Amino acid sequence: MSLSLYEASIPVYIRTLKNLDALLDKAVAHAKETGTDLSTYTDARLIEDMHPLPRQIHMASDAAKGGAARLAGVDAPAMPDVEITFPDLKARIAKTIAFLQTITPAQVDGDDERNIELKLPNRIMNFTAKAFLLTFSMPNFMFHVTTAYALLRSKGVPIGKMDFLAGGHQV
Repeated sequence: MSLSLYEASIPVYIRTLKNLDALLDKAVAHAKETGTDLSTYTDARLIEDMHPLPRQIHMASDAAKGGAARLAGVDAPAMPDVEITFPDLKARIAKTIAFLQTITPAQVDGDDERNIELKLPNRIMNFTAKAFLLTFSMPNFMFHVTTAYALLRSKGVPIGKMDFLAGGHQV
């Protein structure tokens, strides 16, 4: 049996977003334990020209919901990128997961070769559905989740690889 586009996308987006949510919980707990102001984390950047933590979470959310919507042929819910606080960021993650849970295998599977057009500010990119997921959507999503992890880790939050991979879930 081969791996379907649905299996390679929606459950992965959901699980990884749940892990990201758990990373935020660990950051809040660490801040309480150490007396660290949460703005230390929300203002964190790896380098000046990279986005801070809230924007990384916005972009991870956008990548998951946009990727799922394109694969399913539906519109992604609009989510203005206004969340800054940890409760608001966690709510954004929860809203994204709720949308992803509405996507069914029947919406995603069946035609791995269908065209997906991605309109960017400077150009239009065309992919097969399979190529879109494997070479653009999933790598983009993982980039932003990994960057959020790295930002928290760089500020001393005691998280490790298994937090990123399992987020408190049984592996």
